[in-house]
Amino acid sequence: MLEPLRQGLPPLDPTTVSNAASCALPARYEAVREARGFTRRTLDEWDVGDRFDDICLVVSELVTNALRHALPGDGGHLQQQTPAVRLHLLCWSDRLVCAVRDPSHDTPVARTSEDFSAESGRGLLLVGSFSDSWGWYPLAGNLDGKVVWSLFRLPPAK
Repeated sequence: MLEPLRQGLPPLDPTTVSNAASCALPARYEAVREARGFTRRTLDEWDVGDRFDDICLVVSELVTNALRHALPGDGGHLQQQTPAVRLHLLCWSDRLVCAVRDPSHDTPVARTSEDFSAESGRGLLLVGSFSDSWGWYPLAGNLDGKVVWSLFRLPPAK
């Protein structure tokens, strides 16, 4: 799982991860609420300082995008499939990565700032605004789909 993430992230030694958490999310829109709850509980334990709200917002956007754009559906209803979406949170002493894995091979498309008045489609613009960097990579080997990740620099521990 970490290999595709490392391809576009600043050098992070996966053996030095101080905390990691992951959860599977079902193919239903209520999963966004579940992802926020999981993230809030996890970040409470990790004490990530003033980045808490930014990270929770970005997780909501990444999971929403995965459910809306990466899973097959019709008329606003998702088709159940296993696995649907998986959320990973990885924390080093000075950085945290949120990664959402989904089964789609489609490239995530960020709207430009001129599109900000549109009623939808601003998710990746928000991700880029609230995180320090973000990107995506296709999965290889036995894993199908892609990972969309977001990186947050954390304040020094007190």
